[in-house]
Amino acid sequence: MSSTRLPGKVLADLAGAPMLVRVVERARRARLIHQVAVATSIDAADDAIAELCLQRGFAFTRGSATDVLDRFYHAAVAFSADVVVRLTGDCPLIDPSLIDEALEAFLQSDPAFDLVANRLPEGRDVPIGLDVEVCSMQALARAWREADQPHQREHVLPYLYDVPGRFRVQLLRRQPSFGTLRWTVDTPQDLEAVRQIYARFPGRDDFSWLEVLEVYEREPALREINSTVRHKTHRDVG
Repeated sequence: MSSTRLPGKVLADLAGAPMLVRVVERARRARLIHQVAVATSIDAADDAIAELCLQRGFAFTRGSATDVLDRFYHAAVAFSADVVVRLTGDCPLIDPSLIDEALEAFLQSDPAFDLVANRLPEGRDVPIGLDVEVCSMQALARAWREADQPHQREHVLPYLYDVPGRFRVQLLRRQPSFGTLRWTVDTPQDLEAVRQIYARFPGRDDFSWLEVLEVYEREPALREINSTVRHKTHRDVG
């Protein structure tokens, strides 16, 4: 709830439901997901998130507001995870097919990868806001023990890819690339863009990212709504 650029964004209304509800319900549609849980903080400002989870029957945990890696690790421990998928609550267009794609790549890898992601510092081919990271519980636990840089604690998994070769990491690529499109919510302009997308699918929240892409191709003006927003990097803190 304490987002610096758009306070309260995760509970902002999105076509009749809080944005966080859209994220959780879309994530639950992934075939290979066994449990979706919200990892929020113990700050009083996030009591509203805990209350929403209770009302909706969403599994949730609460932890540090600033050490997100610690919060995330303890959430994974609480639900006895062995494979961990990291999503963020400000991505209401998250696509279950992309979650399954990353999980399949992770589960089928031999030798096993420690981390499979569709976005890493060296590149991305899916729009910003469709980010999926999958890691082993062992890799997450090592990051939790050893990560000592502020950006590694805030952004959860940079310890796994900051140093090439420290872990086995796979970046999922695709062509053509749509990595310049911005479908996440971090500013008022982002929220307006996503609201416009949901308005194109009245009464639905099960549309795919490819359907959204078709809308963008038909209506190029949509990308102008938030085209000037600077995207934060994995090294930005605060």
